[in-house]
Amino acid sequence: MPTSAAVPTALIVHAHPEPHSFSTAQMTAAARSLREGGYRVEVLDLYAEGWAPVLAREEFAPVDGPFKPQAEQLRAVEEGALDAAVQDHLDRLLAADLFVLSFPMWWFSLPAVLKGWVDRVFVMGGVFGGAHGLFGEAALAGKRAMLLFTTGGPRESFRPGGVFGPMDDFLFHIHRGMLEFVGFEVLDPVITYGPARMTEEERAAALDSVRESVARIAATAPATVR
Repeated sequence: MPTSAAVPTALIVHAHPEPHSFSTAQMTAAARSLREGGYRVEVLDLYAEGWAPVLAREEFAPVDGPFKPQAEQLRAVEEGALDAAVQDHLDRLLAADLFVLSFPMWWFSLPAVLKGWVDRVFVMGGVFGGAHGLFGEAALAGKRAMLLFTTGGPRESFRPGGVFGPMDDFLFHIHRGMLEFVGFEVLDPVITYGPARMTEEERAAALDSVRESVARIAATAPATVR
Protein backbone atom coordinates (compact mmCIF):
# COMPACT_ATOMS: atom_id res chain seq x y z
CA MET A 1 0.00 0.00 0.00
CA PRO A 2 1.37 3.45 -0.86
CA THR A 3 3.14 5.36 1.89
CA SER A 4 2.06 8.74 0.55
CA ALA A 5 -0.78 10.53 2.34
CA ALA A 6 -2.48 10.98 -1.04
CA VAL A 7 -5.08 8.38 -1.96
CA PRO A 8 -4.26 6.68 -5.29
CA THR A 9 -6.98 6.37 -7.90
CA ALA A 10 -7.67 3.43 -10.18
CA LEU A 11 -9.78 3.77 -13.30
CA ILE A 12 -11.28 0.54 -14.65
CA VAL A 13 -12.77 0.68 -18.14
CA HIS A 14 -14.94 -2.41 -18.53
CA ALA A 15 -16.41 -3.86 -21.72
CA HIS A 16 -18.79 -6.82 -21.50
CA PRO A 17 -22.45 -6.77 -22.57
CA GLU A 18 -23.61 -9.18 -19.83
CA PRO A 19 -23.65 -7.83 -16.26
CA HIS A 20 -23.74 -11.39 -14.87
CA SER A 21 -20.79 -12.63 -16.90
CA PHE A 22 -17.61 -14.04 -15.39
CA SER A 23 -15.77 -11.10 -16.98
CA THR A 24 -17.94 -8.67 -15.00
CA ALA A 25 -17.51 -10.73 -11.82
CA GLN A 26 -13.76 -10.64 -12.40
CA MET A 27 -13.83 -6.86 -12.79
CA THR A 28 -15.89 -6.51 -9.60
CA ALA A 29 -13.43 -8.72 -7.71
CA ALA A 30 -10.50 -6.63 -8.95
CA ALA A 31 -12.22 -3.38 -7.99
CA ARG A 32 -12.90 -4.68 -4.49
CA SER A 33 -9.29 -5.82 -4.11
CA LEU A 34 -8.02 -2.39 -5.13
CA ARG A 35 -10.36 -0.65 -2.69
CA GLU A 36 -9.17 -2.92 0.08
CA GLY A 37 -5.61 -2.01 -0.95
CA GLY A 38 -6.26 1.68 -0.40
CA TYR A 39 -7.34 2.82 -3.86
CA ARG A 40 -10.25 4.99 -4.79
CA VAL A 41 -11.76 3.09 -7.71
CA GLU A 42 -13.82 4.43 -10.59
CA VAL A 43 -15.48 2.05 -13.05
CA LEU A 44 -16.59 3.05 -16.53
CA ASP A 45 -18.89 0.28 -17.80
CA LEU A 46 -19.04 1.02 -21.52
CA TYR A 47 -22.04 -1.18 -22.35
CA ALA A 48 -24.02 0.09 -19.36
CA GLU A 49 -23.24 3.67 -20.40
CA GLY A 50 -24.17 3.03 -24.01
CA TRP A 51 -20.78 4.34 -25.09
CA ALA A 52 -20.63 5.34 -28.77
CA PRO A 53 -17.43 3.75 -30.08
CA VAL A 54 -17.15 5.42 -33.48
CA LEU A 55 -14.76 8.35 -33.86
CA ALA A 56 -17.02 10.44 -36.06
CA ARG A 57 -16.65 13.69 -37.96
CA GLU A 58 -19.86 14.96 -36.36
CA GLU A 59 -18.33 15.31 -32.87
CA PHE A 60 -15.98 18.03 -34.11
CA ALA A 61 -16.50 21.52 -35.47
CA PRO A 62 -17.15 21.71 -39.23
CA VAL A 63 -14.02 21.75 -41.37
CA ASP A 64 -13.35 22.61 -44.97
CA GLY A 65 -11.68 19.85 -46.93
CA PRO A 66 -10.76 16.32 -45.82
CA PHE A 67 -11.51 15.27 -42.24
CA LYS A 68 -8.29 14.36 -40.39
CA PRO A 69 -9.30 12.86 -37.03
CA GLN A 70 -6.09 13.46 -35.09
CA ALA A 71 -5.74 17.02 -36.37
CA GLU A 72 -9.31 17.72 -35.26
CA GLN A 73 -8.67 16.13 -31.86
CA LEU A 74 -5.64 18.38 -31.40
CA ARG A 75 -7.63 21.45 -32.42
CA ALA A 76 -10.51 20.53 -30.09
CA VAL A 77 -8.09 20.13 -27.16
CA GLU A 78 -6.47 23.49 -27.88
CA GLU A 79 -9.86 25.21 -28.19
CA GLY A 80 -11.50 23.42 -25.25
CA ALA A 81 -14.08 21.99 -27.61
CA LEU A 82 -13.88 18.22 -27.10
CA ASP A 83 -17.12 16.27 -27.03
CA ALA A 84 -18.41 16.42 -23.43
CA ALA A 85 -18.42 12.64 -22.89
CA VAL A 86 -14.89 12.32 -24.30
CA GLN A 87 -13.66 15.18 -22.12
CA ASP A 88 -15.18 13.59 -19.02
CA HIS A 89 -13.52 10.23 -19.67
CA LEU A 90 -10.23 11.90 -20.62
CA ASP A 91 -10.22 13.83 -17.34
CA ARG A 92 -10.77 10.59 -15.41
CA LEU A 93 -7.99 8.88 -17.35
CA LEU A 94 -5.52 11.69 -16.66
CA ALA A 95 -6.40 11.69 -12.95
CA ALA A 96 -5.87 7.94 -12.45
CA ASP A 97 -2.68 6.47 -11.03
CA LEU A 98 -3.60 2.96 -12.21
CA PHE A 99 -5.53 2.28 -15.41
CA VAL A 100 -7.20 -1.09 -16.00
CA LEU A 101 -8.76 -2.35 -19.22
CA SER A 102 -11.28 -5.11 -18.38
CA PHE A 103 -12.69 -7.22 -21.19
CA PRO A 104 -13.19 -10.64 -22.78
CA MET A 105 -10.64 -11.32 -25.50
CA TRP A 106 -12.56 -11.44 -28.77
CA TRP A 107 -10.79 -12.32 -32.01
CA PHE A 108 -7.46 -12.12 -30.16
CA SER A 109 -8.05 -8.44 -29.37
CA LEU A 110 -10.29 -5.90 -27.66
CA PRO A 111 -14.07 -5.82 -28.11
CA ALA A 112 -15.02 -3.15 -30.65
CA VAL A 113 -16.60 -0.86 -28.05
CA LEU A 114 -13.35 -0.82 -26.05
CA LYS A 115 -11.15 -0.20 -29.10
CA GLY A 116 -13.55 2.61 -29.99
CA TRP A 117 -13.13 4.03 -26.49
CA VAL A 118 -9.38 4.14 -27.07
CA ASP A 119 -9.90 5.77 -30.47
CA ARG A 120 -11.98 8.56 -28.96
CA VAL A 121 -10.38 9.08 -25.52
CA PHE A 122 -6.66 8.63 -26.25
CA VAL A 123 -6.89 12.07 -27.77
CA MET A 124 -4.05 13.64 -29.73
CA GLY A 125 -3.04 16.71 -27.77
CA GLY A 126 -4.54 15.23 -24.60
CA VAL A 127 -2.38 12.15 -23.99
CA PHE A 128 0.22 12.37 -26.76
CA GLY A 129 1.26 14.84 -29.43
CA GLY A 130 0.77 18.56 -29.25
CA ALA A 131 2.42 19.63 -25.98
CA HIS A 132 3.26 15.97 -25.26
CA GLY A 133 5.66 13.49 -26.78
CA LEU A 134 5.41 9.73 -27.18
CA PHE A 135 6.22 6.88 -24.83
CA GLY A 136 8.26 8.29 -21.91
CA GLU A 137 7.42 11.86 -22.94
CA ALA A 138 3.68 11.31 -23.26
CA ALA A 139 1.09 12.65 -20.81
CA LEU A 140 0.65 9.40 -18.85
CA ALA A 141 4.32 8.75 -18.15
CA GLY A 142 4.87 7.72 -14.53
CA LYS A 143 1.48 6.01 -14.29
CA ARG A 144 0.68 2.31 -14.51
CA ALA A 145 -1.71 0.28 -16.65
CA MET A 146 -2.75 -3.35 -16.88
CA LEU A 147 -5.08 -5.67 -18.75
CA LEU A 148 -7.68 -7.76 -16.93
CA PHE A 149 -9.35 -10.21 -19.28
CA THR A 150 -10.75 -13.62 -20.05
CA THR A 151 -10.18 -15.97 -22.98
CA GLY A 152 -12.25 -18.62 -24.69
CA GLY A 153 -9.34 -21.04 -25.04
CA PRO A 154 -7.33 -22.78 -22.31
CA ARG A 155 -3.93 -21.62 -21.06
CA GLU A 156 -2.00 -24.23 -23.01
CA SER A 157 -3.40 -22.88 -26.29
CA PHE A 158 -1.60 -19.57 -25.71
CA ARG A 159 1.87 -20.96 -25.04
CA PRO A 160 4.72 -21.25 -27.55
CA GLY A 161 3.83 -24.23 -29.71
CA GLY A 162 0.19 -24.01 -28.65
CA VAL A 163 -2.62 -23.94 -31.19
CA PHE A 164 -2.89 -20.13 -30.98
CA GLY A 165 0.70 -19.22 -30.14
CA PRO A 166 2.21 -17.09 -27.36
CA MET A 167 -0.16 -14.72 -25.57
CA ASP A 168 2.46 -11.96 -25.72
CA ASP A 169 2.11 -11.92 -29.51
CA PHE A 170 -1.56 -10.95 -29.20
CA LEU A 171 -0.96 -8.34 -26.51
CA PHE A 172 1.88 -6.45 -28.19
CA HIS A 173 -0.38 -4.08 -30.14
CA ILE A 174 -2.22 -3.19 -26.92
CA HIS A 175 0.75 -3.05 -24.57
CA ARG A 176 3.12 -1.24 -26.92
CA GLY A 177 0.85 0.38 -29.47
CA MET A 178 -1.71 1.81 -27.03
CA LEU A 179 -0.56 1.84 -23.40
CA GLU A 180 3.20 2.36 -23.64
CA PHE A 181 2.66 4.73 -26.58
CA VAL A 182 0.91 7.22 -24.27
CA GLY A 183 3.44 6.80 -21.46
CA PHE A 184 2.11 4.04 -19.21
CA GLU A 185 4.30 1.56 -17.39
CA VAL A 186 2.58 -1.69 -18.38
CA LEU A 187 2.13 -4.30 -15.68
CA ASP A 188 1.72 -8.03 -16.23
CA PRO A 189 -1.82 -8.87 -17.32
CA VAL A 190 -4.27 -10.70 -15.08
CA ILE A 191 -5.88 -13.41 -17.21
CA THR A 192 -8.50 -16.08 -16.60
CA TYR A 193 -8.26 -18.73 -19.29
CA GLY A 194 -11.44 -20.42 -20.47
CA PRO A 195 -13.86 -19.64 -17.62
CA ALA A 196 -16.80 -20.93 -19.68
CA ARG A 197 -15.29 -24.40 -19.44
CA MET A 198 -14.78 -24.27 -15.66
CA THR A 199 -16.92 -25.72 -12.90
CA GLU A 200 -18.48 -23.35 -10.36
CA GLU A 201 -15.75 -24.31 -7.90
CA GLU A 202 -13.04 -23.59 -10.47
CA ARG A 203 -14.56 -20.20 -11.28
CA ALA A 204 -14.66 -19.32 -7.56
CA ALA A 205 -11.00 -20.28 -7.28
CA ALA A 206 -10.19 -18.20 -10.37
CA LEU A 207 -11.83 -15.15 -8.79
CA ASP A 208 -9.78 -15.72 -5.65
CA SER A 209 -6.68 -15.76 -7.84
CA VAL A 210 -7.71 -12.48 -9.46
CA ARG A 211 -8.20 -10.86 -6.06
CA GLU A 212 -4.78 -12.05 -4.93
CA SER A 213 -3.04 -10.86 -8.10
CA VAL A 214 -4.66 -7.42 -7.91
CA ALA A 215 -3.90 -7.15 -4.19
CA ARG A 216 -0.21 -7.63 -4.99
CA ILE A 217 -0.42 -4.85 -7.56
CA ALA A 218 -2.07 -2.54 -5.01
CA ALA A 219 0.61 -3.38 -2.46
CA THR A 220 3.43 -2.50 -4.85
CA ALA A 221 2.08 0.88 -5.91
CA PRO A 222 4.70 3.62 -6.25
CA ALA A 223 5.40 5.40 -2.96
CA THR A 224 4.70 8.78 -4.55
CA VAL A 225 1.23 9.28 -5.90
CA ARG A 226 0.89 12.06 -8.44
